[in-house]
Amino acid sequence: MSGGRDHGGALDAACARWGGARADWIDLSTGINPVPYPLPDLPRSDWTALPDAGATRALEQAARAFWSVPADAAILAAPGASCLIAALPRCLAGGAVQIRPDTYNEHAAAFRDAGWRVTPEPAEVQVLVHPNNPTGEFCTAPDSPTAVIDESFCDTDPARSMVHTAGPNRILLKSFGKFWGLAGLRLGFAIGAPSLIEKLRARIGPWPVSGPALTIATRALSDNAWAAGTRERLTRDADRLDRLLSSTGARPTGACPLFRLCTLPDAARLHAHFARHRILTRVFPYEPGWLRLGLPHPDHWQRLEHACGTVGGASAQPRAALRP
Repeated sequence: MSGGRDHGGALDAACARWGGARADWIDLSTGINPVPYPLPDLPRSDWTALPDAGATRALEQAARAFWSVPADAAILAAPGASCLIAALPRCLAGGAVQIRPDTYNEHAAAFRDAGWRVTPEPAEVQVLVHPNNPTGEFCTAPDSPTAVIDESFCDTDPARSMVHTAGPNRILLKSFGKFWGLAGLRLGFAIGAPSLIEKLRARIGPWPVSGPALTIATRALSDNAWAAGTRERLTRDADRLDRLLSSTGARPTGACPLFRLCTLPDAARLHAHFARHRILTRVFPYEPGWLRLGLPHPDHWQRLEHACGTVGGASAQPRAALRP
């Protein structure tokens, strides 16, 4: 993998290259739930007062219940999983970390910035992204003495979570933005041994989570009915996306319904085709045959179907194959 920090969501760059305004584009490059949790009305104090300790405890209790966090593990809410990824290497002991090259690149960048040696071979610490981003497959249990398990996309399939292993030498990361579709809220969680969580808490400082984020996330994490219904919808929509992408000659893979990774001879060609239709997809500088797409909003399926139907100059694909 390239040492750079390459990410999805670069709509400004897409506009500069391909034209149009941000509002003209459909962004399928990030893997964020396109139907977010409905925002509640917020009290004025959420915006005007410093977040209090009681609201933070309420959020962490809701998170503990939602993810069935072990009683002997501690939990910390932070302003995004990326904040925790950046802080973790300086809270762990060791000099080498095992990270597979085809995974979320912030982990390797954070460990390198902290002076660690990053290797694909077994090491003192292992990082697993579960399910892996961008390939979408779920991982087997770690085999290193210490493991960081990034479950930013795992809420689509909680039965596969490794949260029950959280504790000494097992640190779990959770992202609120992906499954609940509220990436702009900037909220993430670390779950692990109390001593490590306290180190992280000291490093990120006081009032890490905003008042609006505390209120919204506490309500969302307590809404099990919404979560169950969302998992069903995401699975249906991922199946629909698979059929649609297959109609273009791409081969979609992955077990995470929030995104699909396609393999094809020249991903850049299909990426450019979608861009001409003002649809942003994700390509990877280290693998020219990969193209990743997230799910479209329900209002955008027709535009995506039209773009897929004109791949290679075809006038349209059979509509029966594209029905939900």
